[in-house]
Amino acid sequence: MVSEHTPCTMHYSVLPPELACRLFYTLLHASKDWRRGKWWLVDRIVESSHSTSFFVRSPKNSESEGDLIEAAQYWYNGVESGPPPAFPAAMEEACQIVEKVVNAEMRKRERFPLEWAGYPAEDGEDRVIWRANVAASNCFSGGKESLGFHSDQLTYLGPYPTIASMSLGVGRIFRLREVIPLDEKEKRAARTYNIPLRHNSLVIMHASTQEVYKHAVPPQQGIDMFHPPFPPPPSLTDDPEELARLEEASNARINITFRFYRPDFAAKSTPKCKCGVPCILRPDMKNRYEDLSVAPKPSASDSPKKAVSISGGDAGASSSKATKRTLVAKYWWTCYAGVQNDGKGCGFWKVMDVNAEGRGPFVGDIARMDHSQ
Repeated sequence: MVSEHTPCTMHYSVLPPELACRLFYTLLHASKDWRRGKWWLVDRIVESSHSTSFFVRSPKNSESEGDLIEAAQYWYNGVESGPPPAFPAAMEEACQIVEKVVNAEMRKRERFPLEWAGYPAEDGEDRVIWRANVAASNCFSGGKESLGFHSDQLTYLGPYPTIASMSLGVGRIFRLREVIPLDEKEKRAARTYNIPLRHNSLVIMHASTQEVYKHAVPPQQGIDMFHPPFPPPPSLTDDPEELARLEEASNARINITFRFYRPDFAAKSTPKCKCGVPCILRPDMKNRYEDLSVAPKPSASDSPKKAVSISGGDAGASSSKATKRTLVAKYWWTCYAGVQNDGKGCGFWKVMDVNAEGRGPFVGDIARMDHSQ
């Protein structure tokens, strides 16, 4: 049902039961030291109700650990922070399983032109389309802790990212709501989808989710306590009281969003605004198309910015079969300093130009090569 109406897929009992429980214990124990996000909203500072942390995986291929760490330092709503911790052993073990599920699912789907083309295939192996190299983790303790509607920033993910979201512990609702294009607002209302997430389930937010939908974890009046089926590993802590506390019934949900920070959107390539801080990348969610050939041509004032978003390939050949408009015409780099600087930003913005910025390779490039043969 989920995949019939949204660009997401649901997967249950993804991890071996013991590993799912061990990862839950590991992150629940670590969450004591996690922080709550704070940011400036209109005329006051607000604080998130849930706690969060960020992890970086050991680099592979041509990835730079330093670049991943630099990108991760701005995870907390634009606040520069210290280097993030590495994946715990249980998270790395789980990530390898999740990667196989995600890559297998992605190979079944049509791709978008601006998606990452993947690393070159090694002899006798399939091309690795998606490899998680960072993970954001959230802890929701009790039904009152929640997360409001948002779409994930694309600054280091790039256009049309795939994000794998793992749920452990208490079951909660994952809510999706479409952002209606401007020229359709008078014709139809946005649909909202409530997706139950239970322990050891994985929701994959495939390409176009961040361009078309906003998602949330709403407050929940009644929740069923989670009773861990396995004891916590003794190696987790030397404190017997802490081990006993962890084994008790829990009201917490641990969420891990495995993400792929694209090498062509490395931190060193992120434009900086007049405030001197890295910009964030956002899609033009309210102006979407099923075929970019019908997108309005850039005006004379747009021409220096080269507002066309795609580079090479046939947009129609790689577009989604979904009936919703899923192709975005523009992405913007915009100032994000205002969330921390007493609500004051510089107003800087510019349209992303993948050619001038040296982004890629894209799936669209592969499509073009295929057509030329």
